[in-house]
Amino acid sequence: MREYLFILIIAAVVTYLLTPLVRQGAITINAQHAPRERDVHTKPTPLLGGVAMYGGLVAALLVADRFSYLAQAFPATPHGHPGTIEGLLLAGGLLVVVGIVDDRWGLGAISKLAAQIAAGGIVVWSGAYVPWIPWPGSGTALLEPNLSYVVTIIVATINAVNFIDGLDGLAAGVVGISALAYLVYSYELTNSVHIQSQSVPAVASAVLAGICIGFLPHNFNPARIFMGDTGSMLLGLLLAYGPISSAASLDYNLLITHSQGAHPVNRFPTILPLLIPIAIWLIPYTDMLLAVVRRTMKGMSPFDADRQHLHHRLQNMGHSHRQTVLLMYLWAALFAGLVVGLSVLRISLVWFAVITLGAIGALLLATAPKLRPWRSTGGGKRERPRGGRLRSDDSLSATPDLAAPVGGPVPGVLPGPSYNGAAANGTSSNGAAANGTAANNGARAKRPPPNHRAGGTEPAPPPAPPPAPPWSRRG
Repeated sequence: MREYLFILIIAAVVTYLLTPLVRQGAITINAQHAPRERDVHTKPTPLLGGVAMYGGLVAALLVADRFSYLAQAFPATPHGHPGTIEGLLLAGGLLVVVGIVDDRWGLGAISKLAAQIAAGGIVVWSGAYVPWIPWPGSGTALLEPNLSYVVTIIVATINAVNFIDGLDGLAAGVVGISALAYLVYSYELTNSVHIQSQSVPAVASAVLAGICIGFLPHNFNPARIFMGDTGSMLLGLLLAYGPISSAASLDYNLLITHSQGAHPVNRFPTILPLLIPIAIWLIPYTDMLLAVVRRTMKGMSPFDADRQHLHHRLQNMGHSHRQTVLLMYLWAALFAGLVVGLSVLRISLVWFAVITLGAIGALLLATAPKLRPWRSTGGGKRERPRGGRLRSDDSLSATPDLAAPVGGPVPGVLPGPSYNGAAANGTSSNGAAANGTAANNGARAKRPPPNHRAGGTEPAPPPAPPPAPPWSRRG
C-alpha cells in the first residue's frame, strides 16, 4: 500500500502546485467561463484546470514506472503498440488538447465526441479490453476483444462526468471518492489473488484520486478555477480505465477458486465484480441517463443544457451551494463504500444491513427536508405546526372582540396619567394608544369613526381621560 499512497501523494502535490500557474495562463489567453443564466457563479472564472491534472497524471505514472514492483505489473503489449503508461498518456493528452481548444474557442458536440472515440481507441490499442462480464446464475458472459465495448464505456463515462461538473468541486470530489473506493477494492483483490497485473487498476485509481485531491483546494466553493472540459474528459477517461484494466488482467475462475478457500476474495464473487463499477459510476451515470431521457422527451438534443441535473434539484430543495456538494459527496461515499465494504469487511450480514439502512435513512432526511418529522424554517428554527399555541412575538390579526373600547382603558392594562394634552387624542402616558392598540398581544385594531348626531354634522365630544389611580396622587 505504501507504493500506491506515494503515487497518490505525488499526483496530488504536482496537481496542487501546477494549478495556480495554469490559472494565470488561462487568464492570459482569456480562457474564462463567463456567468450565464443557468450558472451559479457570478463572475468570469478561469478554465483549463485539466491541464494541471494532466501534469499530475504524467508525474505519477512516471514515478510508478520507476518502482520495480509496479513496473512488472504493467502488461507487455505487442510490438508496435504503446504500453499501458504510454496509452494512458496519449489518450489523456489528446483529450486535454481538445479540451483546451473547447475551453478557449469552443467546439461542437460532434467534434468532442470524435475525440473521445479516438481516445478510447488509443486505450484499446494499448492492450485494454473487456474479455468477460459477470453474469449472476450462470458464471460469466465471455466477450470478444472488440473495440466497441471499451470505447462505449469510455465515451459514456467521460460524458457522465461532464454532466455532473456543474458546481464548484462537485465532479472532482465525486470522482475522487469513487477512485479511493476502487483503490481499496483493487488493493484487497491484489493481495488475495497475488497477481501483479491487478496493480494496474490500483495505480490508475491512486493517480485519479491524487489529481482530484490536489485540484479540490482550488476548485471548492468559491472556486478560483474550473476544470472545464479539459479536466472532466480526463477524469472520465481515468474513471473508466480502472474497471476495464481489472477485467482485462483477471481470470474470473480465480475469484471462485479463492472464494472457496480460507481467504476468500469477497463474499459474492459472482456479482461483486459487476457491482463495484456500477457503484462508483452510479451518480454520474444516473445524472446522465436522467438528462438524456428528460431532454429527449422534450424534443431537445441530449447535449442541450438545462437546470434539472441532480445538483440543481438539491438546490431547488433549499440547500446551499456547499450543502449540495457535500450531500453529493456523502451519496457517492455511501454507494461506493457500501459495495466495497461488502467485499472487504467480514462483519455479520445482519449488522451490515442495519448499518446500510441507517446510513440511507440519515442521508434521506438530510437530503429531503420534507421527509423530516420536524420541519425546519429558513432561519434554522423548528417550524410550528398549524393550530399550535402562539408565541409572544407572533402577530395577531385584530377582530371586533379584541378591539379595545373607545375612550376606555384597555382590559388588563393599568392606565396611567396623561401629559401635555395627550388625553385629547386618546394617548396614555404608558405608550398604549387608545385607538385600539391591545398592549397584551401587540395587535392593532382600527378605531371606529366618530359618531354623528342624527341630522347634524357636529362631531361627538372627545372622551374624557381616565382618572388617575389614587396611589399615583402626590401627598
